[in-house]
Amino acid sequence: MTALTFADRQREARRLALLRLLASAPTYQAADTLLYQALPEQGVAASLDAVRSDLAWLAEQGLADVTSAADVRLARITARGLDVAHGLAVVPGVARPGPGE
Repeated sequence: MTALTFADRQREARRLALLRLLASAPTYQAADTLLYQALPEQGVAASLDAVRSDLAWLAEQGLADVTSAADVRLARITARGLDVAHGLAVVPGVARPGPGE
């Protein structure tokens, strides 16, 4: 088993933070720019490009749906994504929340 690099751990933490932000949104969705702005409050800073790449990856995994309009991408968490955000399901590439998180 290969040890995770610091960059791997950052990416996994960022993906979990994105799912948690979407899970906490009133309509379970948010624009990529809003997620980008909210990430530092979660202790995970990232470029807008990294956020967009992660959202595309989350969509490929079935954890979020992403639609585009003009230069904005709107992400909506799926039921599977909610399970991952709450620690009820595990997906390699997304950090697992710790107990009580």
